[in-house]
Amino acid sequence: MHPTSSDGERLSKRVMQLRGCSRREAEQYIEGGWVMVDGAVVEEPQHRVSTQQVSIDKDASLLNLTSVTLIVCKPADWLDGREDTQPSAHKAQKTAPKNALSLLNPAHHSAHDHSGVRLLKPHFRGLQFSVPLEQGASGLLVFTQDWRTQRKLVEDMATMEHELMVDVAGEVTPDMLRPIERALKDERQRLPQAKISLSSSSPERSKLRLAVKGAHLGLASYLCDLAGLEIFALRRLRLGRVNLGELAPGTWRYMASDERF
Repeated sequence: MHPTSSDGERLSKRVMQLRGCSRREAEQYIEGGWVMVDGAVVEEPQHRVSTQQVSIDKDASLLNLTSVTLIVCKPADWLDGREDTQPSAHKAQKTAPKNALSLLNPAHHSAHDHSGVRLLKPHFRGLQFSVPLEQGASGLLVFTQDWRTQRKLVEDMATMEHELMVDVAGEVTPDMLRPIERALKDERQRLPQAKISLSSSSPERSKLRLAVKGAHLGLASYLCDLAGLEIFALRRLRLGRVNLGELAPGTWRYMASDERF
């Protein structure tokens, strides 16, 4: 039987006694996933214990309690998490589009996460968003707790390269991309710095690779219209030097310590 809210003492107090540390340090050990109650990890400092066995991992350390960055693969037709894309409160729930914010939980953690970061509940607090992606597109989104990462994404956004894969209808030849190439070179159009190339082509569907400096919502649609191409799907694969990797739509992974935007 679990103790009620009035039974026993706070877990943080027990850890203070076992570790000989301050209350704040005890809370950090607990929130860091280092403390077990009867063999199960508990991450809530306010959890109450009485006769349960409380143990602290022998490798417990407060040195690695760093901020994390989550790489998310947004499904197509979902909102990207910006405040100005939240569904209006008066809209019926059945018509409101799904939001990528709902993916930020343990249930959507990718099995292809090779970062080695231990999943903890505090990793879903205080996440900031800064790189928009249009609703119809799928692919890479970034949510971070790290103020340095957030600052880089904001300050370098105009020069950071976005790589997108554009699926279009029908077979495409290099010559069919000439109107797009001319438009990108035409200074009068004031289009962002970008390059487009043919990745693959078949009678049913072709794939175009678009690399563009900065986040320019609607640019892919505008360029494809110039060439008379119908877009089937749009997906962001890379942001700076960080790739989507093996992430499936609707899942997320931690950004590894050796990755840099």
